[in-house]
Amino acid sequence: MSAADFAAIRLTLELAAVTTAILLVVGTPLAWWLARTHSRLKGVIGAVVALPLVLPPTVIGFYLLVALGPHGPVGQLTQALGLGVLPFTFAGLVVGSVVYSLPFVVQPLQQAFEAIGERPLEVAATLRAGALDTFFSVVVPLARPGFVTAAVLGFAHTVGEFGVVLMIGGNIPDKTRVVSVQIYDHVEAFEYAEAHWLSAGMLVFSFLVLFALYSRKRGVTR
Repeated sequence: MSAADFAAIRLTLELAAVTTAILLVVGTPLAWWLARTHSRLKGVIGAVVALPLVLPPTVIGFYLLVALGPHGPVGQLTQALGLGVLPFTFAGLVVGSVVYSLPFVVQPLQQAFEAIGERPLEVAATLRAGALDTFFSVVVPLARPGFVTAAVLGFAHTVGEFGVVLMIGGNIPDKTRVVSVQIYDHVEAFEYAEAHWLSAGMLVFSFLVLFALYSRKRGVTR
């Protein structure tokens, strides 16, 4: 593999790590709200969160490009704050990845929170535990398998992105060119041997991630 391939791998892993960390911070309270609320907005918010599961990545990337661009609402805000515009930057890749991988973190967490039930929370309330104390001392330990699944799926899904990152980040070496885009470049240049090495690595990585998750679930069930 070439230096460009290793640079793309490094950038991809960095992007996946940053995205996963942000998704856990943002997705945890969102998943908790979806698991506990009786609001009429639950269906709407849940549908918005799940949109990346059904929308083509290019559609998401296009609207993000418009929103984050110099004439979009977010782009105008970032420019007013002196941050410039986010498209075709690493920060833009992070924003796009967070949006695109959001359901892969929120949904496992929501399911884990719903599986806890009311009883542990009621016991904590009788012991006069506060809301934050209950969440971190009771909810988080009980939902730990959900956190593991959410983190692994969020990381793996970000590693495998193509359409969104290409639309919002373009193809800038050492800046926005991730593994999936690098594979695309190799194929366009008829460099099938190089594309094979990267593609095979992605295939092995994806298999190991899914194998680990299913093995863990099987062990927990037993």
